[in-house]
Amino acid sequence: MTPGDLAVGVLVGRVSQSFDFFVFGIGCVLAFPEVFFPFASQIDGVFYSFAIFALAFIARPLGSMFFVVLQRQLGLPTKLTIALFLLGMATAGTAFLPGYATLGWAAILALAVLRFGQGFALGGSWSGLASLMVLKSPKERRGWYAMLPQLSEPIGFIIAAALFAYIWASLSHQEFVDWGWRYPFFAAFAINVVALFARLRMVVAPRYAEQLKERDLEPSSMRELVRSQGNNIVLGAFAPLASYAMFHLVTIFALSWALLFTRQSVVSFLVVQIIGAFVALPCMILSGRVANRFGRRTTLAVGGVLIAVYSGWTALLLAGGTANSYVFIILGYALLGFTLAQAAGAVSSNFRPEFRYSGAMITSDLGWLIGAGFAPLVALALARYAGVPYVGLYLLSGAVGTLAALWISRRSGGLPND
Repeated sequence: MTPGDLAVGVLVGRVSQSFDFFVFGIGCVLAFPEVFFPFASQIDGVFYSFAIFALAFIARPLGSMFFVVLQRQLGLPTKLTIALFLLGMATAGTAFLPGYATLGWAAILALAVLRFGQGFALGGSWSGLASLMVLKSPKERRGWYAMLPQLSEPIGFIIAAALFAYIWASLSHQEFVDWGWRYPFFAAFAINVVALFARLRMVVAPRYAEQLKERDLEPSSMRELVRSQGNNIVLGAFAPLASYAMFHLVTIFALSWALLFTRQSVVSFLVVQIIGAFVALPCMILSGRVANRFGRRTTLAVGGVLIAVYSGWTALLLAGGTANSYVFIILGYALLGFTLAQAAGAVSSNFRPEFRYSGAMITSDLGWLIGAGFAPLVALALARYAGVPYVGLYLLSGAVGTLAALWISRRSGGLPND
């Protein structure tokens, strides 16, 4: 099984997950405030929706730890089947869930449970494909192969945003709130089914299991992992903080800003975000080439510095009118692409071989929780109560976290630069 074969399986699985999460995130802005929180003001409804959005990131590491035990007992194919089936059911459940007008507070509770289930299942969907792909690739091309799975994020957003934009433009507002918002969740369920079979086709192959063992990509004891690799977990979680914080600021938060604080058309803003996501793709490819030449740690550091500079322009760009907000989106996506491309690569080989599988998994979960899980909620709260400049400071704190982790790792030898 070559790195190219693995890349296809990884990309298909990651695109389905990214699409799933962006469908929920966009729904938090465009649909959920009216469907599940009609008793609140529009902005408070978005706040409540973002709080539920964050539940998946809390559940993700819990799911990872639970499914590691399941994998050790039943094997990877069984674990992956259960996890992705649960993910699909949570998504489909959201699509069929009645709103507050029908179920009252039970609808909100059910939405929270389904969102938690999405995150829990996503934690269980870790297959080791990405880590195996990077480890099997030539050392001088590891930055390139580490970049490939991350292409799924802008691709998933493009599909989700395009679908919502089409539905929003095709229906009246009442039709969208009544039933139109559910269609992207149906599509997410269908894509999850395709991704399930695509990934199972790879992981059930005997050669795949052999290669996992050859590369020491087997789940280890979480207690022993934390005890012996705690420093690597912390460094790995904070190393991609800048890109993870940027991740939801230019996607979910930016859409909420446009809807709540400007008079911009939802469809037009989504189109600009889609353009930004397309811009991110070549920036990711560039990042892979830069990382091949200068190293993944160096590439992440350069990206952290650029995001720190960009954060200082947040207020001017985001609150400076329509044209400036579009510049904010396009530049933000370009930087997101460059930095996110190496975010996973920073944690794929910094653990001792026997802890590599579980270490990369839990580090990724914690990185997303710290950097991205609460980003839309925090950024919206800062914009509303403190002012847009504080959103820039929030982004700057992520960049400082990344640079500090990389500096410490350089001193301690914790994160590799290959």
